[in-house]
Amino acid sequence: MRYSGIGGQAVMEGVMMKNQEKYAIAVRKPDHEIEIKVEQYQGAVKNRRLRNIPILRGVFSFIESLYLGMSTLMYSASFFEEEEAPEENKKEKKEKSDAVWMGGTVAVSLLIAFALFFALPYFLSGFFQKITDSEIVLALLEGVIRLAIFIGYIAVISMMPEIRRVFMYHGAEHKCINCIEHGLELNVENVRKSSKQHKRCGTSFLLIVMLVSIVFFMFIRVDSKILRLVLRLLLIPVIAGVSYEFIRLAGRYDNWFFNLLSQPGLWMQRMTTKEPDDEMIEVGIASVEAVFDWKSWQKEVSL
Repeated sequence: MRYSGIGGQAVMEGVMMKNQEKYAIAVRKPDHEIEIKVEQYQGAVKNRRLRNIPILRGVFSFIESLYLGMSTLMYSASFFEEEEAPEENKKEKKEKSDAVWMGGTVAVSLLIAFALFFALPYFLSGFFQKITDSEIVLALLEGVIRLAIFIGYIAVISMMPEIRRVFMYHGAEHKCINCIEHGLELNVENVRKSSKQHKRCGTSFLLIVMLVSIVFFMFIRVDSKILRLVLRLLLIPVIAGVSYEFIRLAGRYDNWFFNLLSQPGLWMQRMTTKEPDDEMIEVGIASVEAVFDWKSWQKEVSL
C-alpha cells in the first residue's frame, strides 16, 4: 500500500476530503443530488518551516482539524436546515459560520473534551488512593478509566441513527482512500470491496492520545492536585503532537511493527465506521475526485 497523502472526514450526509491545502465537501442533498464545494485552507500558521517541525506540526494539525471539521459539519447540516428554516433565519445562520463564532465553538469543544476525558478520569482515579499510593499504579488506573469513558462514549453515540449514518459515510471515506492506495480504479464496485479501516483515521489518533497520555502522566510528580490537573492540560498539545507523529509514520510504512501497533486503532474503527450504501460511496468518490488526481498519482507510484 502506498501513502497518498489525502485525508478526510465524514460529515452530515457527506464526506470531506483534504489534499494538502485544498479540501472538498460532497453532500447528498435532500433531493438526492450531490453538492460539491471546493475551498483552500492554509491553516492558522502560514510559516512552512514552523509547520514542518516534528511534534509541533501535530499540534497545528489537531487544532486545524477541529476547526475545519466543525466548519464542514455546519456546512453539510445547512442543507437540511434550509428545508425548515424561514427566510429571515438565513442571515443568522450565516453569522454563526464566521471565524469568531467558529473559534469559540472549537474552544468550548476542547474544554468539554478535557473535562470528560482528562479531568473526570483524574478525579475518579483519586478514589483508589485509599488502596495504593503508587503514582505509577494510579496513573495506569486513570488511563484505564479514560479508555473506558472513551469507548463507552463511542458505544453510546453509535446507537443514535444520525450518528450511525455519519459512521457509514466515515466508512465510505476510508474505502475510497483504501481503493486508491491499493492501485484500484476509483469506482463504486472497487470501493465497495475495499476495507473500511485505515491506519490514518482520526479514531486511531484519539486512541493513541489516550494511550500516550498514560505514559506522560506517570511523570507528573507534584503534591498539589490542582497543579497536577493544570500540568495535564498543558501536556495535551505535546501528547497530541507525539500521537500525530505515530499516526503519520503508521500511514507511511506497511510493516509488521507499525501494523501491530496500529491494531488497537483499527479495532476501535469497527465501532466508528459502518458499511456504506452505494449512494454514500458515490458521495465519497465525488469528494476525492474534486481535490485529488488519483489516476496520475497511481501512474507515478507504479513507475
